[in-house]
Amino acid sequence: MSENVGRRGFLLGGAVVGTGALVTACTGNDPQTAPQAAASSPAPAATEGNDVPGEKVVIGFSAPAADHGWIAAIAKNAEATAKRFGDVEFRPVQPTNDINQQISAVESLIAAKVNALVILPNDGQQLNQIARRASDAGIPVVNLDRVFPDKLSYRTWIGGDNYGMGVAAGHYIGAALKEKNVADPVIVEIQGIATLPLTQDRSKGFADALKTYGFRVTARQDAQFTVETGTSVASNLLQAHKKIDALWNHDDDQGVGVLAAINEAGRNEFVMVGGAGSANAMREIRKPDSVLKATVTYSPSMASSAVKLARLIAQGKGMSDLVENQVPQSITLASETITRENVERYLPLGFES
Repeated sequence: MSENVGRRGFLLGGAVVGTGALVTACTGNDPQTAPQAAASSPAPAATEGNDVPGEKVVIGFSAPAADHGWIAAIAKNAEATAKRFGDVEFRPVQPTNDINQQISAVESLIAAKVNALVILPNDGQQLNQIARRASDAGIPVVNLDRVFPDKLSYRTWIGGDNYGMGVAAGHYIGAALKEKNVADPVIVEIQGIATLPLTQDRSKGFADALKTYGFRVTARQDAQFTVETGTSVASNLLQAHKKIDALWNHDDDQGVGVLAAINEAGRNEFVMVGGAGSANAMREIRKPDSVLKATVTYSPSMASSAVKLARLIAQGKGMSDLVENQVPQSITLASETITRENVERYLPLGFES
């Protein structure tokens, strides 16, 4: 998620849509707030029937290697959605975690003159120039998740609300501790990759939400989004803190390792919240005796939406539920809180870690 978050936008099917600047999701971040009824709105523009076959378009797709469940789900969702449309030729390139290889792969799609590109960059800053080259060549780029810093490098950005994830986790933990009348809690935070802007946004949202309860983070460490590092980092934090009141783990994939360390240590005195919404985490939340009580969503379904947006842009269409004739410049998905009370509704949307 970009750090440049704008204020203009409105809700659309569970997402917040902005027509210029990036916007922050305003639902799902406070578990105490009930959903509001949709207000009446003007009739949609004459772009209905977007799923009706149109002009044949070729959509190129580039993403990192599927080295954990969330990224794997991104690729699967994108391909599955593309196959739904007879007017889409889906052209993925070899996924890679090497910056130079991803640049070369995107260059090949530019040379092939695809009609649109969907790119989840390994690093938005380092892939910015190749995305700009595609845009300058007249190929619209749908920037997925990790944002390119130059807005001229992409036509539309779609991604999760990283700040909102932190807010959702902070509110859940803050409310739980207040209910238990905990005055000076020990709150531990396990990040993904600390240097990424998305991680920094998550941590800021978490800290800001906790502040509203008079709480703060006691200890924070990053676990690199891997199961192995999740295990070692959690083990170190558990050894350093003989009593913990709450733990937020940013990523459910690395959470497999975090939970393994917790179980090995035999610790259950605290409430734990996960991040992203994996099926593994949801199945754990179902258990009444599990330390994991909730997870906050960052759904890989965004890849499906990115492909649909690329198709509409390439065909010169807008979004049928909007009055405007063009696809918005940015869409930020809401971060929702999954608990034992609503887990059955979300489980079909979970990805396997």
